Amino acid sequence: MDRLASVERTLRTADPHALLDAVREVLADLYGSLEADLLMADYAMTILQPVGALPHTFEPVSAHTGAPGRAFGAQEPYPCEGPVPDSVTAHLPVTVRGDRLGVLSVTLPKDRYDADVLEELADVAEALGHQIVVAERDTDLYLQARRAERLTLAAEIQWELLPGRSCARAEYELGAQLEPAYAIHGDNFDWSTSADHLTLALTNGMGEGIDAALLTSLAINALRNARRAGLGLTDQACMADQAIYGQHRGALHVSVLLLRFHLPTGNVEVVDAGSPRVWRLRDGAVEAIEMDGQLPLGMFEDSVYTSQTWQVRPGDRLLFVSDGVYDVASPAGERYSEKALARAIQATRLLPPPQVPRAVLHELAGHRGEVMAEDDAMIVCLDWRGRPTA
Repeated sequence: MDRLASVERTLRTADPHALLDAVREVLADLYGSLEADLLMADYAMTILQPVGALPHTFEPVSAHTGAPGRAFGAQEPYPCEGPVPDSVTAHLPVTVRGDRLGVLSVTLPKDRYDADVLEELADVAEALGHQIVVAERDTDLYLQARRAERLTLAAEIQWELLPGRSCARAEYELGAQLEPAYAIHGDNFDWSTSADHLTLALTNGMGEGIDAALLTSLAINALRNARRAGLGLTDQACMADQAIYGQHRGALHVSVLLLRFHLPTGNVEVVDAGSPRVWRLRDGAVEAIEMDGQLPLGMFEDSVYTSQTWQVRPGDRLLFVSDGVYDVASPAGERYSEKALARAIQATRLLPPPQVPRAVLHELAGHRGEVMAEDDAMIVCLDWRGRPTA
């Protein structure tokens, strides 16, 4: 623990852009490491890309295969033979509260490596992840490492709105993905947790490009403003509705699905105001959850929204999808929601939530065939465990 404390102290005092240099130096001093590299997961969650100055001169590696991909996918340290004789390379997931950032790869002499060292290095990777999250307020270095290509301006706005791509607590685990990752328009998701509640918002704004991104930004920030003022779920919807109508006078609107989970009981309050929909996997059976649909936000002045309630049970998996998923047609004209979506949910039931959206999107691409996607695709997967008993 003394070595870990020294690493954490070094990272806290390092310049935001110099975290990797700092961790390399301290690992060499304390563990005799030969080299250390930091790989960041890209926006599409398909590759791991080394941190470094632009332009990137190093080849990315797969986020699903190979030693770093195995550590990233399983979220467990993965040791293997090092690049030089009598060495071991430990690939360590860099994750913050369930949000998967990347992999730290550390090469050590074999005589300096054992199971206790591997456990300590895993803690070092977690500490590095926390410092990266803080450093991203002051440097673009780690965000640049997540980009396999340039984002459109609309995608830049949308990604800046997101709370993360996954998170985990004792009661639940979340994973989410937007596609196309580098050119998204109006789809978005947001979440916030407190001692006893999880609030989840799935949004789908009208239009394309900058107009759609700005509309979604207005909706997300209006919902956050109302939520942070302590308002209830229906009042959050009403306040965001007024903000959007006041700006666009009914010309533009935003489809929203708002949910508030009570963590101790699994009771869920829901406001359904548009197109995002929910499928549930319970006891091996997949079903769409029907709700009382209401008008999208911003269509009319002074709209009134009401909520409904339902219950989640430990072991339930919920999949929230936008119309860019469930409305996609196959070459034969079959909508994805008719049969293929249920099959995809069943086929991915053993995957953890952060891996489910990418796997379902892969299935969606096969269902679509060679036709180019005409709309954004948003998928959020929630596994409900329930509050552990004392």
